[in-house]
Amino acid sequence: MATILVVEDEHELAALIKRQLEGEGHQVLLAYDGQTALLLAAQSQPDVVILDWMLPGLDGLAVCRTLRARSIVPILMLTARDAEADRVLGLEVGADDYMTKPFSLRELMARVRAILRRVELLRRVDEASAGPLSLGALFIDPLARRVTVHGVELDLTVKEYDLLLILARHPGRSFSRAYLLDHVWGDEYEGGDRTVDTHIVRLRRKLGDVGERIATVWGVGYRLENG
Repeated sequence: MATILVVEDEHELAALIKRQLEGEGHQVLLAYDGQTALLLAAQSQPDVVILDWMLPGLDGLAVCRTLRARSIVPILMLTARDAEADRVLGLEVGADDYMTKPFSLRELMARVRAILRRVELLRRVDEASAGPLSLGALFIDPLARRVTVHGVELDLTVKEYDLLLILARHPGRSFSRAYLLDHVWGDEYEGGDRTVDTHIVRLRRKLGDVGERIATVWGVGYRLENG
């Protein structure tokens, strides 16, 4: 059972999502505005946040930015905005997945299950290989999911951390975009290669000079150079 925070100002839709999630055994918290969402997130530390973009007052993007600054909780964003630029913007501010309205509840439940499976899998992998990784100025503590560069701790999203961990565990090995999509987002995600590229750009920027070691392998994907 997971604790899931649903942030949706359409009360009927929020209630419908809540019933579906509770039917799968989850504890569900509801918020109809951004400020309440931040308060509940701080109090309950949810396992997943389902977040609508268009909210009264503090909108979903602002909520997403604030949550990401405080936590690595997976965020699934819901919105009626389906332009590519909007999808990229949602991912840029820290969302881990994106669904456009109208959507099927069956697909939403599948996305939530996929997120929870990935979180659990990563937890088990981290526990099984909890030893820290030290690659020059880059230090990763998988047990704490903590990353530092030159001794300074970085604020990475869930997906940025997962991408970095895959690359760092196999320095010098090239990973295709398809492999990274499958192992970080899961096979149910349909965002395409652009999603990987967007997250790699953000990751390089946050890593500073270490980010220059994430090489683009043309026609394939990415690798972390030894150094």
